[in-house]
Amino acid sequence: MNFYLIIKALHLISIISWMVGLLYLPRIFVYHVENFEKKQTTEIFEIMERRLYNYIMRPAMLFSWIFGIILIYLNGLDVLTYLWIQIKLTLVIILSVYHEYLGRCLNQLKNSTNTKTSRFYRYLNEVPTVLLILIVFVVIIKPL
Repeated sequence: MNFYLIIKALHLISIISWMVGLLYLPRIFVYHVENFEKKQTTEIFEIMERRLYNYIMRPAMLFSWIFGIILIYLNGLDVLTYLWIQIKLTLVIILSVYHEYLGRCLNQLKNSTNTKTSRFYRYLNEVPTVLLILIVFVVIIKPL
């Protein structure tokens, strides 16, 4: 078996897992905010949010980074001189910052200090989609 292809497959699996969480968590936030007066319901959402973030999203993000760095190393560090990889890494850093921001939102909801509306979370839910589209096009087209 080709070691490079195994790492590439693991990288893609990690990315897919991470993206699923990034797309689903803000949707749970929407329902959480819309049902804030129902204590039992919000407790269920808090459990779902915490488990999704800590047990799926965080490890998936870390594995995406680890396997991505290994792929860069296997391709040779000179690949970092290409514009497409620089753009991709910048977008992935933005995605990672977005991930951490979701963690802050999760804590605000848990601590009942959230001031954001369900509409805000609906719009926030579009951020990873836009970043994903940009990343895929940059990786496939590889400008400069």
